[in-house]
Amino acid sequence: MSPRETVLIDPHDLRRRIGAGDCPALLDVRWRLDQPDGHAAYLQGHLPGAVYVSLEQELSDHARGGLGRHPLPTGEAIQAAARRWGIRRGQPVVVYDDWNRAGSCRAWWVLTAAGLTDVRILDGGLSGWTAAGGDLQTGPVQVPGGDVAVYHPDLYTGARPTLTAADVEASRVDTLLDARAGERFRGEVEPVDPVAGHIPGAGNLPSTSMLDADGRFLPPADLAALVQGLDLASAGVYCGSGVTASVVVAGLSALGVDAALFPGSWSQWSGEGRRAQQGN
Repeated sequence: MSPRETVLIDPHDLRRRIGAGDCPALLDVRWRLDQPDGHAAYLQGHLPGAVYVSLEQELSDHARGGLGRHPLPTGEAIQAAARRWGIRRGQPVVVYDDWNRAGSCRAWWVLTAAGLTDVRILDGGLSGWTAAGGDLQTGPVQVPGGDVAVYHPDLYTGARPTLTAADVEASRVDTLLDARAGERFRGEVEPVDPVAGHIPGAGNLPSTSMLDADGRFLPPADLAALVQGLDLASAGVYCGSGVTASVVVAGLSALGVDAALFPGSWSQWSGEGRRAQQGN
């Protein structure tokens, strides 16, 4: 299996697997910066059997202060949530969303950091599913409780590499990539955080640049061309709060590159006094 096949699943392949009775757990992770609660949209139409997952409430832990706008949840919390979602031991998981792969990539990152090994992102998301002829179901879905086990109680030191603000300040990675849109990276606009700019020394690789017009990840050759010339042997990625950065981490993982995520991202960096003015 290629690195890409371990990260992504094509909608046609998912339909074939479901038709053959090989049913993964399906998680609907709709989230947008301007509409963080996707539950109403989920109820209007989702993949048959898919369970709604709240990025804000289940893939983040807002009780953890000083770690940015979307602090990572604990492994214990993820295990309890995954069992609510009906995930069984050894069961494959497919995550999807309806906006720029942000929600699904966050779920992919969190679940794999917690130790789940068979989690894939639906390439093209919900629109890719319907374009492939997939049906939709309306209303809520009730599933039996699962028994999946999580192996990493602290996702900040889990199965995926992460960076702390101190790591970034000490230049622990040779290449640091900012996954936000260019205008936010350049400090021309800042719609969310109180300080505009970027971390000194970072380069800009917007998460959307990894996707085509249909919201699918670029073909391998095009992804490789996008990062040509970058030193990815030691690379880290951040964004505003660690969500869209996971899209870039996923895209790099599809190329076989295991980049580190800075979960606190700009929201943490810019909020830490002496760092706040360094990004302009």
